[in-house]
Amino acid sequence: MARPRTHDEALRLRLLDRAGELLSTEGAKALSLRKLAADAGTSTTAVYSLFGSKPDLVNALYAEGFRRFGERMRSVERTGDAAEDLVRLGLVYRESALADRHLYSVMFTNAVPGFEPTEEAMRVGRSALTPLVEVVRAGISSGEFTDTAPETIAVSAWGIVHGLVSLELNGTLPPDFDVASSYENALRAFARGWQRS
Repeated sequence: MARPRTHDEALRLRLLDRAGELLSTEGAKALSLRKLAADAGTSTTAVYSLFGSKPDLVNALYAEGFRRFGERMRSVERTGDAAEDLVRLGLVYRESALADRHLYSVMFTNAVPGFEPTEEAMRVGRSALTPLVEVVRAGISSGEFTDTAPETIAVSAWGIVHGLVSLELNGTLPPDFDVASSYENALRAFARGWQRS
């Protein structure tokens, strides 16, 4: 008879979320496998069994952040209006960052010095932005957006949302700043800027 599996997906996700919280609140030095196991109410054996090593754990954090992000981006229904779809993707980008702020720094910053994601993890990361590129290509093909390299519009859109979200997550915006409406207004202005006049 096979042994029952004791280290399941629920534990794996709990460990990843706790590891992300430790990184985002206390920094890379706070992320030890022993502390992580204790915080999650499990053993270091479970952590090693699920991830292997600390670099493998960080790699799994990176991939999980992008997996969740990609899932949210792919859930955005297309309207057929590329500018509106671009705005909707930008809004979901922010929602995703706020929902998983503890993973955002692993995904987009050097939260763990020396960390290099595996090729598979980078593939997950790149595929998360596929909906953005598809919307931009559709807008160019339909003539709604100017005839520009799709990567130019997609990377510019990413830069706008990443910059605004990073300012928000880092708490560097003015205290009375209306983040939600200002963010959406910036997205709409950006999308209009690429439309043919």
